[in-house]
Amino acid sequence: MNTKNMMVQEMVKPFLLQARYGIEKESQRVTLEGNLVRTDHPASVGSRSFHPYIQTDFSETQLELITPVTESVAEVLASLEAIHDVAQRSMPKDEMMWPFSMPPALPEKEEDIQIAKLENHADVLYRRYLAREYGKRKQMVSGIHFNFEYGLDLIKQLFLAQTEEASMENFKTRIYMKTARNFLRYRWLITYLFGASPLSEARYFDNADRPKEPVRSIRTSRYGYVNKPDVQVSYETLARYSEELAENVAQGRLSEEKEFYAPIRMRGGKKVADLFQTGIRYIELRNIDLNPFERVGISSDEIEFLHLFMLYLLWTEEKLSADEWVAEGNRISDAVSLERPTETTAYLAEGHAIFEEMLQMVDELELTGADLLKNYQRWLDHPEETLAARILALDEAKGQAAVALELGQQFYEQAWARPYQLAGFQEMELSTQNLLFDAIQKGIETEVLDRQDQFVKLQHKDHQELVKNGNMTSKDTYIAPLLMANKTVTKIVLARAGFHVPQGETFASIAEAQKAYPRFAQNAFVIKPKTTNYGLGITIFKGETALADYNAGLAIAFAEDDEVIIEEFLAGTEYRFFVINHQVKAVLLRTPANVIGDGKRSIEELVAEKNASPLRGINHRSPLEKIQLGELEQLMLKEQGLRIDSIPEKDQQVFLRENSNVSTGGDSIDVTDEMDESYKQLAIEAVNVLGASISGIDLIIPDKDKPYETAADYGIIEANFNPMMHMHIYPYIGKSRRLTTDVLRFLYPEMNI
Repeated sequence: MNTKNMMVQEMVKPFLLQARYGIEKESQRVTLEGNLVRTDHPASVGSRSFHPYIQTDFSETQLELITPVTESVAEVLASLEAIHDVAQRSMPKDEMMWPFSMPPALPEKEEDIQIAKLENHADVLYRRYLAREYGKRKQMVSGIHFNFEYGLDLIKQLFLAQTEEASMENFKTRIYMKTARNFLRYRWLITYLFGASPLSEARYFDNADRPKEPVRSIRTSRYGYVNKPDVQVSYETLARYSEELAENVAQGRLSEEKEFYAPIRMRGGKKVADLFQTGIRYIELRNIDLNPFERVGISSDEIEFLHLFMLYLLWTEEKLSADEWVAEGNRISDAVSLERPTETTAYLAEGHAIFEEMLQMVDELELTGADLLKNYQRWLDHPEETLAARILALDEAKGQAAVALELGQQFYEQAWARPYQLAGFQEMELSTQNLLFDAIQKGIETEVLDRQDQFVKLQHKDHQELVKNGNMTSKDTYIAPLLMANKTVTKIVLARAGFHVPQGETFASIAEAQKAYPRFAQNAFVIKPKTTNYGLGITIFKGETALADYNAGLAIAFAEDDEVIIEEFLAGTEYRFFVINHQVKAVLLRTPANVIGDGKRSIEELVAEKNASPLRGINHRSPLEKIQLGELEQLMLKEQGLRIDSIPEKDQQVFLRENSNVSTGGDSIDVTDEMDESYKQLAIEAVNVLGASISGIDLIIPDKDKPYETAADYGIIEANFNPMMHMHIYPYIGKSRRLTTDVLRFLYPEMNI
């Protein structure tokens, strides 16, 4: 079956880079000092019996992080980065992930290595069997399992480009078996480039049978975690593979199929026999060491190379019989694994031949990736650039454990530098990032359907939910957000239900609003857009107002909407009540954007200093927004007799906004526990009237400690159908309220989150 002839067909070329990926990454949990931890699997990630993303491997200390299946390199890396973040921040604060495949120094007594405490007793018994057969120490090695599936359209087009095989399922099986044989023959090149386990730490080897370190990869050599020599399986056909694997189990050389630790596995069912019904759906590459220079253990370049390598395995033809071809590959792989990392490989000529053939393939098939291949080809002549050699170069000065500790601490600090963000999804709105974090942590499957529109699918067993912008869910009616988006209608509905709201008028043109100036000029009033959110376009005037300033406020509001509201200003303090499922889960006091003078620096300089805080950002991707110095802020300063170059006195607080929205640079202060319960009940009742399940409702309260008695004690100025959650989760001052977890509890009551 000449697959090269199929691949060059014009109908095939558009589909050649179509593929699906999945990654499983193992890591040992260690203390910040680099010692194996003694703690159990993190309780905050929930039960391992169903968790789709965060599991344990052999030992209780060994995390296994599993990505969903994706269709691009960017997506699989984003998922791995996100899961990695969740795992790190779910562990105790004094623990981190060891970045090397080889474990840190192991306990002196093997019995002190704890087998994973799994709920399924059969899984525990299996691990006890492995401990007896291979020893616990060998099981503590970690690595990357790379799952790869040729695109279904690619398989279909290849099938249509040939006449030898009548069944597409049989054709696909033959394609994957050829790939497996060629992978086993040429996998030494992966070890040469990406082998990264040159040295062992104390007590990994408990006898004299060990390699002469350093080597390229202990893990992929015969000294790694491998089956005993009498376990042999043919890759000639799926039928022979299945029969011989079953024979090894029947003869007691293996306890069950999954004990077969081949560098590659065919996947598609729970057992190999299932593949005859399901076909081979994808293959699992198991010989990839952790890249300790990458926080998640693998880089995008590595994955891109692996994809091209998988195409090459289709492109190139076998030169010996199936069993001889694989046997030769096993011999070469072990030899390369045990070479000294800084020395030229004995298979230099074959390495260059592989790369030249890959470059020819890329050229003939009109694929991208030639520069990537040429870069990695350079490593053949410059072994010092390979991962193992780079580790050794650092190790010469510090020792491998010190290198691992330094890298691990660096990655640890990256994970904790901005705990309000989720790696891989940083460009999304912050509340959505936090919802994704919580869903991943609790074992709810997540899929981002549209990053720009913040649309997420959540799945637990058969229960699916769609969520937009972090808290817009199917639990709300269609009319509720429309109602709250219209501030005029919101006020009418609340007023008719007996709630106190400010009096005002709605204007459809700036000319009409300008004529109303005399009616408002002598009173405290607010100008705001009719339908916008996040405090945009709002101007507050607390006393006699000049016509020019009034017109400026109108221009700002009309820039945000076609209609504006002018309404009375209610004296008191504004509080945001976050209501979900008939409960107030958080109350926030928001102080308007402000700076505190030091008697030396200008307002502009003070704003720049405050904006430099890592908590402040833009577009809701940080807990606090940067303070702006735009037209509205300068208008506010003008009313105080100040300009941006004015120098406030020491300890003088200067406000740059009247409205207290965090989205316009305000500060957030949690007051949930201090707020009188009567106002919480008012907020719940108001949200019920609006027909919403989740809402942020803003109340003006002169005295939060005085229980509500009359309309004079409060006023409702706004309701928000998509209230920000991150300002409650990461308040400027006060207790964190994890509202994204409350959303998940509301959506998935059966999970007991």
